[in-house]
Amino acid sequence: MLLQEIKTIFHKELDGVYPKEEVDAFFYRCIEHYLGLERFVLVVRPNTTVTKEEEEPLFEALTQLKQERPLQYILGTAHFMGMEFAVNEDVLIPRPETEELVQWIMDDVESQISYIRNQKSEIGQGTSEIRILDIGTGSGCIAIALAKYIPTAKVYALDISEKALDVARKNAEANSVDVTFLKQSILDPRLDLELDFDIIVSNPPYVRELEKKEIKKNVADHEPHLALFVPDEDPLLFYRAIAYFANRRLTKNGSLYLEINQYLGAETQSLLKAHNFSEIELRKDIFGNDRMIKANPNP
Repeated sequence: MLLQEIKTIFHKELDGVYPKEEVDAFFYRCIEHYLGLERFVLVVRPNTTVTKEEEEPLFEALTQLKQERPLQYILGTAHFMGMEFAVNEDVLIPRPETEELVQWIMDDVESQISYIRNQKSEIGQGTSEIRILDIGTGSGCIAIALAKYIPTAKVYALDISEKALDVARKNAEANSVDVTFLKQSILDPRLDLELDFDIIVSNPPYVRELEKKEIKKNVADHEPHLALFVPDEDPLLFYRAIAYFANRRLTKNGSLYLEINQYLGAETQSLLKAHNFSEIELRKDIFGNDRMIKANPNP
């Protein structure tokens, strides 16, 4: 069958479910993944044909897309910060907004490393290593990206889900980084890792039950609710627990970075102030939504 004909079938079956541009993206991602073909193949070779055997995974993917299963779960992979991550229904799909949070940390970290190095030198700790903790790591995308791009960092990551940690460990190995993974719950008030951290980062659950109607069906029906939703009556419970932990285990000159609910920016800032944080900076994401916060502990 002509590859162009398969593209036409993708649009015929999916245009009523997804925007046409997204259907194009699905088709090109599938032929890249299953056939190793670049997206411009139909421009330079419009009469490209595929065998019956080559067609099969494309039509299997199409069937699942019609059921609104996320493409990343169909292919088993997602891209994040220039790396490829294995994903399944046990972990959230990494998103561009979270890349922005990681980039913020990376932009800050060089000056932070210099400052931490000087501070540790003054107290006789002659090392430039910094410790980073990722709370609620999921696929490991935040922790692994930071370990990859900040070679002076010792990165730790915790999650309550053993299945998520299995995925994260495989991703760390696939991306050739060393991350210490821990099965722990940040909601456990007894949690104490007996380590201090220079950077604590988290993208915790923050979607209220009342916001489910705003969530796309492919997300609500397939991504893990444990990592998505919080009760309407206590939407900041994870941020409260993180702030409590960070107060005890963030170094004097360290920083806390959080991805947040776009509707609760002011409330999250107030919570951090109440937990003795200062220099609180709220940033918008690429879509113009309040999405991330940086805060420092009061001296």
